[in-house]
Amino acid sequence: MAALRGRLERVLFLTNNPTVPAGEYAARLTELGVDATADDVLTSTAATVAYLRERHDGAATFPIAESSIVDQLRAADVSLTDDPATAEVVVAGFDREFHYRDLQAALDALGDETAFVGTDRDRTIPGEDGPIPGSGAIIRAVAGVTGREPDAVLGKPSATTARLAADRLGVPSEDCVLVGDRLDTDVAMGERTGMTTVLVRTGVSGDADLADSDVQPDYVCDSLADVPDLVG
Repeated sequence: MAALRGRLERVLFLTNNPTVPAGEYAARLTELGVDATADDVLTSTAATVAYLRERHDGAATFPIAESSIVDQLRAADVSLTDDPATAEVVVAGFDREFHYRDLQAALDALGDETAFVGTDRDRTIPGEDGPIPGSGAIIRAVAGVTGREPDAVLGKPSATTARLAADRLGVPSEDCVLVGDRLDTDVAMGERTGMTTVLVRTGVSGDADLADSDVQPDYVCDSLADVPDLVG
């Protein structure tokens, strides 16, 4: 990271984890020896908040998500409601306590005029013993029971998140380099918005995925440590 920062104007950390606020992510990075502030981190919940402000500012928002996400929405002054009947927007996201009653609430809330927004598309996320259901699983469950596709799903690879990232960096998308370990979120977002893309083999997507995917990175490397040589 020090080498990258020596060769680039700015580095921004993107995450589809909607449960952890940017400040906490920055603290984790600092503990790992990577200096970071909250402004250096863009989370899927922060992108969701930005979308709500742009499209549904002040609208009564019913969350189907766990408390850490709800707390972030509340801290950002999103107008929350706990009554599905009054909802103007439904926000669905990661929830380890997702229940049958949440499906009923979704049915009650999502009328023809109610907007449906998801925090991120990650169908699964890494767990201690292997993959566990992510926000995408919750969003698909709500979509299935209501017969409604989301009006927007934030996080990577959404165009809104890409725009927010480029704005935060202060450069156009074509001047950004996106480094990630997932073809369907990281590389896909960069590919769609003109960013240079780098896939590292240290996470989700490997050579077998590359062979089967229409999404192809500009570069593939074995480690984040290889990236400075690509951009320098």
